[in-house]
Amino acid sequence: MKIVFTGLAFVSGMFGSIFAYMFFYAKRKNVVHHSFSVRKDGKDGKELSVFFISDIHRRRIDGQLLRKVKSFGPIDIVIIGGDLAEGGVPLSRVDRNVKSLSKLAPLFFIWGNNDREIGEDAIRNIIAKHQGIILENTDAIIEGHPMWGICGTDDPSSGNVDVQAALKNEGNYSYLIVATHTPSLFRKVETICTPELMVAGHMHGGQIRFGKFALHPLGRFAEVDGKARLISNGYGTSVVPLRFGAAPESHVITIKY
Repeated sequence: MKIVFTGLAFVSGMFGSIFAYMFFYAKRKNVVHHSFSVRKDGKDGKELSVFFISDIHRRRIDGQLLRKVKSFGPIDIVIIGGDLAEGGVPLSRVDRNVKSLSKLAPLFFIWGNNDREIGEDAIRNIIAKHQGIILENTDAIIEGHPMWGICGTDDPSSGNVDVQAALKNEGNYSYLIVATHTPSLFRKVETICTPELMVAGHMHGGQIRFGKFALHPLGRFAEVDGKARLISNGYGTSVVPLRFGAAPESHVITIKY
């Protein structure tokens, strides 16, 4: 009997250690830096610095994360790539998160599939309170970089996605960023134009994965001939506050043009 209890204690301790590791792994404050060039005339020019964060869900944006972001230099725009929140997240936390991110740079927000669970009007009011812009099948010029436009779509869960409306003014810009919550919309965007940068989240990199086995593929950044695509693992978690094999991440993207 003693051997049985010893074995159970060992197994319990092992699983406890694994879950503790997965819990703290999910709390990491990773900022991944990407850099690429878009130089149509081959000459040195300016830099546009973008901070992209998606799938915050229940996490808090704190000073440590902001210091890491600032260590890469001044940020020109912040893009919240959907799932800023989910049902049950206190509005006070969402407000603090948006306030913190808005201090980095002008802020753009796109809807995720969970955001409206806390109330669409509540999200709209918080974004407006901190002078952010909601991109829902619309575009905007990037302040200080008039050659650049940013377009964003609503999330498919809303039933209101209109990629053509989001891109209707794409010809007005020399360079373009497109933000969608789900990367499944990338293909629709590319039937209309080829933006310099497309960003998305939603997949969480599978969140819990064992090697190649997971519900979704790992996030990735890929750049070919001055056209970059970023699918983020996201910053927070969904369903369970655990990660394994798919580290949480946010991103600073430096674009030379």
